[in-house]
Amino acid sequence: MTEIIGVRFKSAGKVYYFSPGGIKAEEGARVIVETARGVECGEVVMPNRMVEDDKITAPLKAIIRVATPQDMKIVEQNKVKEENAFKICQEKILAHKLDMKLVDVECTFDNNKLLFYFTAETRVDFRELVKDLASVFRTRIELRQIGVRDEAKILGGLGICGREFCCKGFLGEFQPVSIKMAKEQGLSLNPTKISGTCGRLMCCLKYEQDAYEFLLKSTPKVGAYVKTPDFKGYVEEVNLLTGKLKVKPEKSEDAAVIFDKEDVTIIRDGKIKVDKEELKALKNLEDK
Repeated sequence: MTEIIGVRFKSAGKVYYFSPGGIKAEEGARVIVETARGVECGEVVMPNRMVEDDKITAPLKAIIRVATPQDMKIVEQNKVKEENAFKICQEKILAHKLDMKLVDVECTFDNNKLLFYFTAETRVDFRELVKDLASVFRTRIELRQIGVRDEAKILGGLGICGREFCCKGFLGEFQPVSIKMAKEQGLSLNPTKISGTCGRLMCCLKYEQDAYEFLLKSTPKVGAYVKTPDFKGYVEEVNLLTGKLKVKPEKSEDAAVIFDKEDVTIIRDGKIKVDKEELKALKNLEDK
């Protein structure tokens, strides 16, 4: 077991572990730490606690100190610098006629580096832009191309449910979401129905996937050949949540009949498949 303190640098961002170094920090406290990007100020979201050694990546860097009032003044000053840098960078992008969209700017606590996050459809040659920015700010400049999911997480907004984007509100890291999940949950494969504002599959498809996978193990799928109390037939429709099946008689033109899944015996189960053409058309929804 190792004692750690969990620190987050962005709202709903990833939590990083640091060694307390003899410091006791309460939840919500601001601390100064050294990261791969330089010295930064973060918020304690996990006070001193012991965790298993296999959950950490050794060696852990130690917390430098609990943030002082002077440190917090520097944080506020850096926010002003970030706003100024954003405006200047936008002007430089227009001057260089670069096909890129600036999303966010971050200034490390020690003013050792300015990070500019942008989106672009293709690779961008921003070498001249970096030189211009370095001459203006006289510090290390780093430009990072990010995906549309990351852009949505940074900018935030309201989803079609009317609530704040999950990625902005509480998701520390993006979870893989696939077209297969939408198919297994019986959703229409209409891009406007299953994609978020970012244009990619909605993160919330992941939330209920475990429940659907559990129900699929005990429920005949569409196309299954089954035996009902009255006849043998093929499953035409399935409602996983209610357990209701619509079964079409095998040797009759009669209309399909609704049964509970408990009253049906599977002879040959069906398979949930994503048509190749559908997958090809919707594949970009899975990209980051």
